[in-house]
Amino acid sequence: MTSASGGSDMVDWNLAVATATRLVRPGPEVSRAEAAAVVAELRRHALAAEEHVRAFTGMRSTSLADAVATPVLVVDRPGWVRANVAGFRTVVRPLVEKLQARRANGPAAGVLGSVGEKATGIEVGALLAFLATRVLGQYETFAPAEPSLEAPDSPAALFDKPRLGPDGPGPGRLLLVAPNIVHVERELDVDPSDFRLWVCLHEETHRTQFTAVPWLRDHIQSEVQSFLTETDVDPGALLDRLRDAAGALGGGLPGVGGREPAGASTGLLEVVQTPAQREILGRLTAVMSLLEGHADVVMDGVGPSVVPTVAEIREKFQQRRDRGANRLDLLLRRLLGMDAKLRQYQDGAVFVRGVVERVGMEGFNRVWTSPNTLPTKEEIHDPAAWVARVAR
Repeated sequence: MTSASGGSDMVDWNLAVATATRLVRPGPEVSRAEAAAVVAELRRHALAAEEHVRAFTGMRSTSLADAVATPVLVVDRPGWVRANVAGFRTVVRPLVEKLQARRANGPAAGVLGSVGEKATGIEVGALLAFLATRVLGQYETFAPAEPSLEAPDSPAALFDKPRLGPDGPGPGRLLLVAPNIVHVERELDVDPSDFRLWVCLHEETHRTQFTAVPWLRDHIQSEVQSFLTETDVDPGALLDRLRDAAGALGGGLPGVGGREPAGASTGLLEVVQTPAQREILGRLTAVMSLLEGHADVVMDGVGPSVVPTVAEIREKFQQRRDRGANRLDLLLRRLLGMDAKLRQYQDGAVFVRGVVERVGMEGFNRVWTSPNTLPTKEEIHDPAAWVARVAR
C-alpha cells in the first residue's frame, strides 16, 4: 500500500507536516533584522557553549568527525516540526512493519489503511503544532541519515530547513527553536543574550553527551526499538488495557480540588504498555533522567562564570515551570507524559549532584563507561547506591 508520504506507512507524514504548519501559532513579532540578529547570536552562543561544557565536564568528542556530523540547526516552528517528523519516521519503523503485516491480512486493507494514515497524519500534525510552541531546544537523537538540510526556500532564508527524510538512522543534530527562545525571554523579562547562552549551555551538554560517548546513541536506539517491537497491535488486547486504565486517566487534573487524583502521573502512552515495555521504559526513564539532570547541573555550574544574570534567569525559569499552564495545557501535558519530563530534570539533577559531591566530576564520569554503569531507575533516587556499585 502506498501512502501520500511516499510509501507504505501508518501515518501520512506530509499531511502531518502540512497540518502542523497550518495550525501552529506564529512566533513573537520581530523585524527581519532582529530575527537575523537572534539567529546569528544563537549560532555564536552554541559554538561558545561547546567549549564551556567540555571544560566543565571533562568530556570530549571521540573524534572531530563525530562532532562535525552532529550539526547545530537554528530553526523556526515549522522547521522543528519537519525535523521531528523525520525523526519519528526513523524511530517507529518496527511498529510500522508490524502494523503493515497485520493490515495486509485484514479485509479492505488498502482502503482502511489509506483513510487511517490520513487521519493519523492529521492527529500527529495537531500534536506537533501544540509542542512546536513549547520547545526551546532539542538534541534530536534519531535524526535521519544525511543530508540534514534541504535547500532554503529563498537565498535570503534565515532558518535552517531540516529534511523530511530519507528513512534510516543517521547522526544526531541539535535544534535551537529561535521564536520560542525569544518568546520565553520576553515573558520572563530577562537579559536576552544571557538567556540565549543559558539555553545553549543546556542543549550543548546533550550534544556533548552523545558525541563524547560513542555507544550511547546506539544503546538508546536499541532500547526504543525493543520497546516498539514489543507493542501489541492486537486491538482486543489494546482495548482491555485501555479499559483497565480508564479510571487512572479519568481522575481529573492535578491540583483540582486540593488533591492529586489517582493516576495523575500516568501518561497516555504508559497506560497501554505491556509488562515487557514497562521494564524497558524503566531503563529508558533512568537514562533520560541522567541526561536531563546532567544538562541542568552543567548549565547551572557553568552559568555563574559566563552568564552574569544566571541567578535571575534560573529563579524566573523555575517559577515558570512550577506555575504550569491553564487547564487544557495541564491535561495535554499529563496525557503526553510531559509532567514526567519535568520530574526527569529534578530527579536527574539530584542524582548527578549527589554523585559529584561524593566522588567528584571524574568519578561521576564513570557513568559513561558502558550501559552497565548507567544508573538504574532505583539508583536515580539513591546516588549512594550507584557510587557503591560503580564509582568505588
